[in-house]
Amino acid sequence: MNTRTLIAGDTSSPVILHVPHASRVIPPEIRSSLTVTDDQLAAELDEITDAHTDVIAQHAAQSVTPRPWTLRNDLSRLVIDPERFPDEREELNVVGRGAVYTRTCNGEVLRNADSAVRDALLDNYFHPYAAALSDLVTDRIAATGRAVIIDVHSYPTLPSAYELHPDGQRPALCIGTDPNHTPPWLIEAASAAFSPLGDIDTDSPFEGTYVPLDRYRTDLRTASVMIELRRDCYIEETGQLVDIAAENLGAMLGRLVEAADRGSR
Repeated sequence: MNTRTLIAGDTSSPVILHVPHASRVIPPEIRSSLTVTDDQLAAELDEITDAHTDVIAQHAAQSVTPRPWTLRNDLSRLVIDPERFPDEREELNVVGRGAVYTRTCNGEVLRNADSAVRDALLDNYFHPYAAALSDLVTDRIAATGRAVIIDVHSYPTLPSAYELHPDGQRPALCIGTDPNHTPPWLIEAASAAFSPLGDIDTDSPFEGTYVPLDRYRTDLRTASVMIELRRDCYIEETGQLVDIAAENLGAMLGRLVEAADRGSR
């Protein structure tokens, strides 16, 4: 079973499309350790999967030259969440939604809070995934002198029960930033690329963006921005993808890729 997929881009591109939450796949041995029923699991996956963000990223990658690199997580975030801190820095630990989830969106028990199980999941899935993305960033810096991560996500129209900051605005596009790794030009480029949406905010309802931990706050050659698309912009209430909307969003994301490739020059 593939745990991740790396799609090579052009050697001259510093841009990495990161798609961490698009999959619903849970290996059988991990499914058997989850305490929820099949119906509960399906509802949880519906709520927390960033459905079809891989399709949008693919449209973007195919629309531009030079082509960016893409790293896609092929397992559900219910296995591990590669975007979380694996230690006490993660604020969502308080609701059981750290690197290894122990609670569902609604606060029900997802898996037993067993430290040995948690450590095994981190060793088998979290750390290898983090290393793969770190290696890709290292490769892009070696080739181009810099790396630009575009972190591709989506979120539901209504707040999930686990959210710590549910009162924030929920625009069509939330641009997530990091004070050290998201330069102003990259925020401006994201706003310009997605300007047809009209409804754009920064760090609301979610803030931050992915940076490999071995470069976090230490290597400013690594830039990153998070793209959070509200799901009703491209998914019907039935969960069906609206193809033309996905293509249009892919084209907007492609414009951001082009801007990131040019950088601040």
